[in-house]
Amino acid sequence: MAGIPHDHYEPKSGFEKWLHKRLPIVSLAYDTLMIPTPKNLNWMWIWGIVLTFCLVLQIVTGVILVMHYTPQVDMAFASIEHIMRDVNGGFFLRYMHANGASLFFIAVYIHIFRGLYYGSYKAPREVTWIIGMLIYLAMMATGFLGYVLPWGQMSFWGATVITGLFGAIPFIGEGIQTWLLGGPAVDNATLNRFFSLHYLLPFVIAALVAVHIWAFHTTGNNNPTGVEVRRGSKEEAKKDTLPFWPYFVIKDLFALAIVFLIFWAVVGFMPNYLGHPDNYIEANPLATPAHIVPEWYYLPFYAILRAFTADVWAVQFVSWITGGIVDAKFFGVLAMFGAIFVMVLAPWLDTSSTRSGRYRPAFKWWFWLLAIDFMVLMWVGARDTNFPHDWISLIGATYWFAYFLVVLPLLGIFEKPTTPPETIEEDFKHHYPDSPSAAE
Repeated sequence: MAGIPHDHYEPKSGFEKWLHKRLPIVSLAYDTLMIPTPKNLNWMWIWGIVLTFCLVLQIVTGVILVMHYTPQVDMAFASIEHIMRDVNGGFFLRYMHANGASLFFIAVYIHIFRGLYYGSYKAPREVTWIIGMLIYLAMMATGFLGYVLPWGQMSFWGATVITGLFGAIPFIGEGIQTWLLGGPAVDNATLNRFFSLHYLLPFVIAALVAVHIWAFHTTGNNNPTGVEVRRGSKEEAKKDTLPFWPYFVIKDLFALAIVFLIFWAVVGFMPNYLGHPDNYIEANPLATPAHIVPEWYYLPFYAILRAFTADVWAVQFVSWITGGIVDAKFFGVLAMFGAIFVMVLAPWLDTSSTRSGRYRPAFKWWFWLLAIDFMVLMWVGARDTNFPHDWISLIGATYWFAYFLVVLPLLGIFEKPTTPPETIEEDFKHHYPDSPSAAE
């Protein structure tokens, strides 16, 4: 890890020295496993290994499923039924893949909110944060493309609605929408394009994950205090850190086993709980479902998309000053993507010099309100747009933007944080006074 003094791999045998000069792969593995890690990491730092497991699970099950899937509109739905009924273990593979996507997003949302609470986006980790958000966007795209492949009713109409959003972009929207669809409407060309991209993007995500890991190995892990590891000497660094192996690997594997247990219970006993029943009906362009909703992990941003209707004063004002170029539909699209973009800007919007939310009393209240707001938006995103759901969506969307654009900048000016510990070692001794490491 650059910047933190630590022991590096030293080849001993003749073969190790020969290999190290030509391909230092053993050195890379050693430095990764023995990387100095802040010793005070809590259980919120276990989601990285869960996300890694999810990525591997999705790629492996996806590659197997694609051997039996037919990306053709007249055969796609039937090929899914073939996987479920005729392929050995096919139903289990498909349920693992579908519920694996849900576990992926559960883990990534906890991972993101942990980063927001503990200030993991602050210097020098801005690039790590941005790469993480790029991974999240790639996950969203991959999940949406995969949702279309079963070619059920919700798959078809979800693709129709979401691709229609691009058509709302002034001047160039219609061309972009046609390019995405491969024609004037959702059809065979669309399914083929989405299938191809859904197969490709997980490998892009894997590459981004490698860069993400490289980035935080360079800057070092954040920790609950937000205090950096001392870098003066190897002895000082060792007082603040422990090697990743075996301490954190064992902890992560234990946590993964617990998550595993819950995941297998869902796959085995309630595999369709998070799915939509309309997607078990073959796609029919002539029959529109009563309510078109995306998968649950898109619902908060779907609620923000629908919140800004033509009767909202902000939409009317923007439409007026742009001469009608930005209508309600395009405003909603901007709001949906803007809700993600403001998270990307968090390193620069948060003006507080204190990194961790643990030592920011006022920040805690606003942050937990944001977490509740996210859950409310998720709930209301699955409801109709009648009163009071329309008002709840608008209030929730307003607070989401207000938190990042108003609350975070102002808290840095007016908030009076408490004093964090001077070192990670001091925090560790405070929480674990009887541990052997603290007694040294």
